[in-house]
Amino acid sequence: MPQKSHIITLSAALIVIGFIVSCHSHKEVATSVKNDSAKVSDVKIKNVATILGVSEKEIRGEKLYEFVTDWYGVPYKYGGCSKSGTDCSCLTINLYSSVYKKQLPRSADDMAKACDKVSERKADEGDMVFFKINSKQVSHVGVILKNNKFVHASTSKGVLISDLNDAYYKKYFYCYGRMN
Repeated sequence: MPQKSHIITLSAALIVIGFIVSCHSHKEVATSVKNDSAKVSDVKIKNVATILGVSEKEIRGEKLYEFVTDWYGVPYKYGGCSKSGTDCSCLTINLYSSVYKKQLPRSADDMAKACDKVSERKADEGDMVFFKINSKQVSHVGVILKNNKFVHASTSKGVLISDLNDAYYKKYFYCYGRMN
């Protein structure tokens, strides 16, 4: 029996050591995850660069793309104006306020009326793009990014980046606008 007691004591000691070691490695993992959270914006920028088909260097440090990565994936909410849900015009209002320090009208149609129209050839990053979707007035707005892409709040997918060459957007395209 004395041998059995030593085995139980040794087993208990190994369990305690195993628990301590596993807790220590858990702390290291937690520290590693914490340190990696500082790199989250780098990961977001990399993802946006991939979506846009450009190198990360082309978008690093620009306020426009920092805004896009922060709002990317926010759900659509008609009349919404926050990260818990936004519509296309309020996304554009928040972007222009944050990135360009400019105030915009609340509706996409009023934004289109307040902008200077620009040709496709002159349209540039940060300009707005307007659509008339099943309407006589402008009903959708987005902001031009690089590589013929634009950010907007889609009713079905929330805030995302789409391509202006997609047949759907070509069909409903109205104009490009620049807010001075």
